[in-house]
Amino acid sequence: QVQLVESGGGLVQAGGSLRLSCAVSGSIFSIVTMGWFRQAPGKQREWVATITGGGITTYANSVRGRFTISRDNAKNMVYLQMNSLKFEDTAVYFCGYYGPRHRPDYWGQGTQVTVSS
Repeated sequence: QVQLVESGGGLVQAGGSLRLSCAVSGSIFSIVTMGWFRQAPGKQREWVATITGGGITTYANSVRGRFTISRDNAKNMVYLQMNSLKFEDTAVYFCGYYGPRHRPDYWGQGTQVTVSS
């Protein structure tokens, strides 16, 4: 059973930085694509960034140049470094574990990020 646990959220002023972490267990992590998603109040969950098992990264236009996704396969961890945070980045952030259908089959419980303006 795959389990994901996010951490690192919090309250930060606009322009600040946070680093989110996602610990993954129960899988052959190194070959799996992982992603970060977020959901703001009253909105649908949206994709933020993806990293393949080989380290290829892609980003949503809204975060490109400010956020960096990375992974440590030895530790079964995926990270999201968030810089130059904006009020509109406020959301619950989730990490997702991609299955064979090229979409997340497993989710963590989420971590709240609140950016004050």
